[in-house]
Amino acid sequence: TSPTSCDRMKVLIIGGGGREHVLAWKCAQSPRVREVLCAPGNAGTTQEAGVRNIDIPADDIEALVRFAIDASIELSIVGPEAPLVAGIVDAFADNGLRCFGPNREAAILEASKSFTKDFLKRHRIPTAYSQTFDHLQTALDYIDAQPTPMVVKADGLAAGKGVIVAADHEQARAAATSMLADKVFGAAGSRIVVEEFLDGEEASFICMTDGLTAIPFASSQDHKARDEGDHGPNTGGMGAYSPAPVIDAAMHERVMKTVIEPTLAGMRSEGRLYQGFLYAGVMIDGDGTPKVLEFNCRLGDPETQPILMRLKTDLVAACVSVMDGGARSLVLEWDPRAALGVVLATGGYPGAYDKGAVISGLDGNEEPLSRVFHAGTRLDNGRCVTSGGRVLCVVGLGRRVSDAQAAAYRRVDTIAWPGMFCRRDIGYRAIAREAD
Repeated sequence: TSPTSCDRMKVLIIGGGGREHVLAWKCAQSPRVREVLCAPGNAGTTQEAGVRNIDIPADDIEALVRFAIDASIELSIVGPEAPLVAGIVDAFADNGLRCFGPNREAAILEASKSFTKDFLKRHRIPTAYSQTFDHLQTALDYIDAQPTPMVVKADGLAAGKGVIVAADHEQARAAATSMLADKVFGAAGSRIVVEEFLDGEEASFICMTDGLTAIPFASSQDHKARDEGDHGPNTGGMGAYSPAPVIDAAMHERVMKTVIEPTLAGMRSEGRLYQGFLYAGVMIDGDGTPKVLEFNCRLGDPETQPILMRLKTDLVAACVSVMDGGARSLVLEWDPRAALGVVLATGGYPGAYDKGAVISGLDGNEEPLSRVFHAGTRLDNGRCVTSGGRVLCVVGLGRRVSDAQAAAYRRVDTIAWPGMFCRRDIGYRAIAREAD
């Protein structure tokens, strides 16, 4: 029997980006949900049926706890990494509130790249060779002795921008100097990881877990570089698609056995039970070996948009099942079609950019095979304006990745604001495979 309105729950989505818009949209579809509240949400979440924005920042943990108590919130889902690293799950649990995500001890997998590199070595989980530094001259001496290209990473949270792929020694030295001496990422860059460059194809492997059992999501692949052909500076992500053909059934099994399961076991053995969403960014080399590039302690953005467009299972029921001990029997059902998301960004991103431009083309022009998810938007006197670097993610569905791409770009071409740009080649690797 379907729940009555009295039985249905109120769900709180914490965050205000594209990932949080799609989470709110998906949770509002659940027959178990009476209302979804988004803190702080964005202009897109204000327009979703059954969703209401709450003017509390995602990092104001004390205010969020008070609100969740006062509003009788029965399930909270945390979108961004910063509140998780700051211990929001611990604070909610201390007040008897259910919050889906890893606690502070477990979120260190994203909070510290140096911890994670050492953890991977301890548990023999494949990853790139690296060294960690907090003194500039020592780092520079090491860089000069390494082959190029190489990767320089800020140790802490840097909003997806703390990773520099250096083509030569000069770029690597400049990256290390900017982090350790110039403090461009503040405390996040007070320690750096210098890593060998891995060649191959990258994929995003995301699962939900109770710390013992991992329930994998559909595979996905994102495009982190700003420009076509995966050139230009790293961003938070310029688009993504699901499924990722590079993750076939055999590779799926291999990632589970060599990355996900040993990670959960290793965290348990170190007293850091990992519960919530776990995202492993893996590079699959020419020999077919998946190596860990990074862990995120939450869902990816923009991967979540195409992934949740394909999810047929009730997400709220799935989260509750994992929290109530039902992970071993949980199976997620997926739309067999492909989904592809294109990020529309503001000129200047990932550097400095203007805000407040009026976005046109959001009303009407809807087609059944596409959907627009908001990220950096807000309402200004009833008009939707830009408020971030990554502004929208337009997702298309289709039988193949090429069909999903066509649906997404048809919708993209109806939207505009001064300075808007996007990559026009999202999904190109998968589409090349289809052509073959």
